[in-house]
Amino acid sequence: MAIARLINMQCGYFISDIHITLPEHPRTGLFTAFLRTLSGGKNISHLFLMGDVFDLWLADHRYFIDKYQSVIDEILRLKNEGVEIHYFEGNHDFHLRYYWADQLGLTVHDGPIYVELGNQTLRLEHGDEMDPDDRGYRFLRWFLRTPPIRFLICRLPGALIVRIGERVSATSRTYTSKAKTIADVDAITMIRAHAKRAYAAKPFDIIISGHVHIRDDYIFRDGTKRFRSVNLGTWLDAPCYFKIDESGNHFFELSCGDMAQST
Repeated sequence: MAIARLINMQCGYFISDIHITLPEHPRTGLFTAFLRTLSGGKNISHLFLMGDVFDLWLADHRYFIDKYQSVIDEILRLKNEGVEIHYFEGNHDFHLRYYWADQLGLTVHDGPIYVELGNQTLRLEHGDEMDPDDRGYRFLRWFLRTPPIRFLICRLPGALIVRIGERVSATSRTYTSKAKTIADVDAITMIRAHAKRAYAAKPFDIIISGHVHIRDDYIFRDGTKRFRSVNLGTWLDAPCYFKIDESGNHFFELSCGDMAQST
């Protein structure tokens, strides 16, 4: 994987696993309220949506666009204000390119990427391939992205695709439930083991992931080697985000909080 440089990044926000379900759900209001606190040119230059922003989104079907227009409007506002937005496919939102990239102009990723920020290298990913032993999900992930399935998802009627999508979403939960229901200590062990494997394959300074629904921030120290693993957690527990400010000292801060006061 190539390493891309983040141009003119003053402040980046990383968010994952919001699992927006209904327009009227409180979590939808919390997320849109959070987005309204951000303003391009003032307090944000880059926004990274690290997957499972929606509990279900497939391709560019009108059903999803109409259903989540309030969220789309806030994301599009930030883009129009000059914010560079990256959207990573998760296990509940995929085939994103057809709408979020081709129509809205966001940058969409279907797997891990490496980016440079100053003298720091970041590995960014949703994290749904974190468990090497989860062969059932790995097969499902591959199958849903094969050309014939992609063709069907993009062309079937909206009502039918929603029914299929809900079944796929439920199946995805089944295949990934192990990683999301094990004890916190075991989940953290899995997150950190993945970080070590990824670092051994291609070194970085920080790996940022989601998917597992556990917030974790850990620094590995091994002789002269030092790298950081950040798992973003989920808004199913409480609104949270990871923020990186670029300054002379490259100061990093993990920020979590209740956005209810902003609604």
